[in-house]
Amino acid sequence: MKTHVASLTRRQFGFGMLAGSLAACSASSNAGATPNSGALPPDLLPVPNASYDAWVASFRDRARSRGITDSVLNAGFRNTGFLPGVVTRDRNQTEFSRTLEDYLSIAASDERIAKGRAAFARHSNTLAAVESRYGVDPKIVTAIWGLESFYGERRGNVPVISATSTLAFDGRRGRFFEQQLMAALRILQNGDISADRLTGSWAGAMGHTQFIPTSYQSFAVDFTGDGRRDIWSDDPADSLASTAAYLLRNGWTRGRAWGREAAAGEGGRIIQPQAGGPRFAVTSNFNVIKRYNNSDAYAIGVGHLADRIGGAGPLQTAFPPDANGLTKDDRIALQTRLTARGFDTQGADGVIGPNSKAAIAAFQTSQGLPATGVPSQALLQALR
Repeated sequence: MKTHVASLTRRQFGFGMLAGSLAACSASSNAGATPNSGALPPDLLPVPNASYDAWVASFRDRARSRGITDSVLNAGFRNTGFLPGVVTRDRNQTEFSRTLEDYLSIAASDERIAKGRAAFARHSNTLAAVESRYGVDPKIVTAIWGLESFYGERRGNVPVISATSTLAFDGRRGRFFEQQLMAALRILQNGDISADRLTGSWAGAMGHTQFIPTSYQSFAVDFTGDGRRDIWSDDPADSLASTAAYLLRNGWTRGRAWGREAAAGEGGRIIQPQAGGPRFAVTSNFNVIKRYNNSDAYAIGVGHLADRIGGAGPLQTAFPPDANGLTKDDRIALQTRLTARGFDTQGADGVIGPNSKAAIAAFQTSQGLPATGVPSQALLQALR
């Protein structure tokens, strides 16, 4: 779901920092995404809406005037409709204020690293061919794949025409989503995908590495040579190559690292996104990764995950205790002890998300304490 118009980056598309980029976040942080298969939740199924129907009728006239054929319009809008859950999600996006430590706990979790190493090995021939053509580090491409769709496990199964037309009709970002809708119809008209397979996230991001329709038009490539730029296929080749093509066209320099954890006293371009935490020496390729998502945390997440996929170890510099005086080890211990006492945090990753807060509140209630849901050293001691 890459740069789509002018100089816009994907995060200007409007996703919260974690909700979009970490499509398969840890259970305890409770920020997952729609898997590829299975039934959609009821609020992501079409419901009657006369105003939406009138808007679609008007849009069809505009689309025809721009060269979209009636057969494509009929196929594209068949079995689609207004999705109330898309509007709800769009209006209630949370701009997470996660620390870099929390972000990396999710972006480079043990599970994501292990799956990344397996995916890197499984698709080594494809990734080597992609690197040969585009010059982009295959570990970086794999890491982006891991952050965007958990290596293809969570590509989304919401009809893109329904999602983009609902958001265009809703009007909050109507012009932008009408552009996405028009681009989606052009994808159908080009024959890259059939209407029934044109699916993605609730906001129209598609495929293994989550391109939005206008990004697809600008950057997607047919790497397999079958005549279609098929980023929806179980075979990720076109998606991985499209991601590399995107990075190359945005200035990737072959053979240059993204950066690294900086040594004490090291000069150069140094950033420290979290006070008291690790410092990073970054390069121009770090900026190119930010073209994919304009966030230092995202770019560090991609770079660090890529390094871990390649066999590197964890960061050497410890992060400071959080605002509640807890280290990551403390938070993991808290989650582990809560779950052992029957207050399930849905995982122990050290990230205090909605599930962990609910478990804390439930424990506090069981002890006759105010149900704040806030972790603390006193709570940790009470669970010993």
